[in-house]
Amino acid sequence: MDAVAGTPPLGQSYGYGIVLGLGFAFAFGMILTTWILKRYNYELQTSEMFSTAGRTVKSGLVASAVVSSWTWAATLLQSSGVAYNYGVSGPFWYASGATVQILLFATVAIELKKKAPNAHTFLEVIRARYGVVAHLVFMTFGLMTNILVTAMLLTGGSAVVTSLTGMPTPAACFLLPVGVVLYTMFGGIKATFLTDYVHTVMILIIIFIFAFTAYATSNILGSPGAVYDLLVQAAKDHPVEGNSEGSYLTMQSKEGAIFFVINIVGNFGTVFMDNGYYNKAIAAHPVSALPGYIMGGLSWFAIPWLCATTMGLACLALETHPSFPTYPLRMSHEDVSAGLVLPNAAVALLGKGGAVATLLLVFMAVTSAMSAELIAVSGIWTYDIYQTYINPKASGKNLIFMSHSCVIFFGFFMAAFSTGLYYAGISMGYLYLMMGVIVSAAVLPAVLTLLWSRQNLAAAAGAPVLGLICAVIAWLVTASKEGGSLSVESTGANNPMLAGNVVALLSPLIFVPILTFAFGPANYDWQSMKAIRKGDDSDIADAANVDIERVPGAAIVDSAAEEKEHKNLMRASKIASWTTVTMTLVLLVLWPMPLYGTGYVFSKKFFTGWVVVGIMWLGFSSCCVGIFPLWEGRTSMARTAKAIWRDINGKGIERCGVVTEATGEVDSPATESVQGDEKVAREKVGTI
Repeated sequence: MDAVAGTPPLGQSYGYGIVLGLGFAFAFGMILTTWILKRYNYELQTSEMFSTAGRTVKSGLVASAVVSSWTWAATLLQSSGVAYNYGVSGPFWYASGATVQILLFATVAIELKKKAPNAHTFLEVIRARYGVVAHLVFMTFGLMTNILVTAMLLTGGSAVVTSLTGMPTPAACFLLPVGVVLYTMFGGIKATFLTDYVHTVMILIIIFIFAFTAYATSNILGSPGAVYDLLVQAAKDHPVEGNSEGSYLTMQSKEGAIFFVINIVGNFGTVFMDNGYYNKAIAAHPVSALPGYIMGGLSWFAIPWLCATTMGLACLALETHPSFPTYPLRMSHEDVSAGLVLPNAAVALLGKGGAVATLLLVFMAVTSAMSAELIAVSGIWTYDIYQTYINPKASGKNLIFMSHSCVIFFGFFMAAFSTGLYYAGISMGYLYLMMGVIVSAAVLPAVLTLLWSRQNLAAAAGAPVLGLICAVIAWLVTASKEGGSLSVESTGANNPMLAGNVVALLSPLIFVPILTFAFGPANYDWQSMKAIRKGDDSDIADAANVDIERVPGAAIVDSAAEEKEHKNLMRASKIASWTTVTMTLVLLVLWPMPLYGTGYVFSKKFFTGWVVVGIMWLGFSSCCVGIFPLWEGRTSMARTAKAIWRDINGKGIERCGVVTEATGEVDSPATESVQGDEKVAREKVGTI
């Protein structure tokens, strides 16, 4: 893989400065934030707070966390690559093919909250229903998902850091996780939510800069019309095989459609088998899960769509300009697969400033998504392995120690693993296409675990394994037949990946009913899921001199509140079903298929409108995940700021609206009446 322009536009000091400097800055910020929340909001870092944030996170932060977690390095780099390869269809197929999973997941999230309100991971639900064998099977698929996703983040991110700064790729692989490990270890999933918000806002700002530069202010491009004219010329110079009229300005693209199928199939696996998404559903307040996932899914759509429509097409338009890094040559296939379309376009468009913006963009995308993966894996290790099979009577201190240890170990392990992939010549693009082959066979059995009471153990445990075997066979046989031998190049081609992905996702449609009715359907009553209990963190609370009832999410919920919560979840379940089906039809059928079927080649006015809609949609995303979380948390933030000011001026510590003496302890003994006032105050103000 060649560096951008042969000589990187930035020095290695930029790479080390951003990777380490920003990483440590976020780590320091989260350590400070954790201390503030502990001192003024009773947010003691118990094992429950570490893994579930007290199950009190509101919809705005849920939405921003969904956007941030789903905005991988691949979201920005791979989508720009498919825009470069296939034209305007690539960004749309990427965005729509990865949005519907988030929308559909909203239904599963509601069912999880309803049927297993105290779960820490989805795998606990599997074990509660089926027992040890299925638990181990799904644990394997879940960990494979986390490993492959994290590998994609680090391989794509390190490739860009190397291309822009000359920083050695192994160094980037090892240093990118450092800051993430630190702030995740200190702040837990709450740190993930808060840093996700910051990351998301910065990503949106940088995409806006790219879009307005390319389509409004650039002296090279400067308008949708100028980009359109250059794309028309590019199609004349090197028409796209399989595209209508060989144009980059049409939705009718044979290879683009193949990518769309691979994309949608593979992303079912990365959402429904990634414990990180279940973590966010578990951490959400019961009434916030549905709006959080719906807003998050719709907000995310604009990010790859507009980013790739801007940078992927700008790369095509600028290739013949002397400012382009590889001028007068076109980009190589290897560089496109490695994710260098976006950084090349940014350097051509904005020079050194574009390189810095790209470096920041990729850093934010890698670290925010990786934090979610660290929490996901630590949850599996802590609750599904350690507490389940090693130490069932583990105390809160044991659980939090295990969570911290796993975060450190997984971060180091993935750095080493990603470095090995680099030396083996495995790129981010290859991993992205392969993902579904490996994990998607478990999607249907996982979903039916929460939606169908008749699925039995044989179907739940057997279908994923059989599906994986069939998918790998289909993938490798197709690669061998078409490529003549098995190699990275032949197995990474579109048709073998398509065969493997489709077989992986759809084969359980055959295996599940056969195994269910061959061994006798179950009649599950969902009660064992409700029997899952929260961790016992009384030892941590006692050591900190805090009443465990005061920690957010730890208070015992009475039967009336449970009944009200159940009614809200039943209503949300119905809304989720209709909303997700409607939006799926719009994004996959009603909008793109008429354009695909007619082979329409965009006119200049239509292309201009296409770009304007993308910019407006990103504006909507900014309101949902940038402004709305601040509005939702305004009361809590104002109260905390007031408490900090009082503390600084020696007027006592104010916690949840009640003033106590200014001691350095988390809590001091209070009268029964004051405790009652605090409880009322907490119920009124909620949490951030």
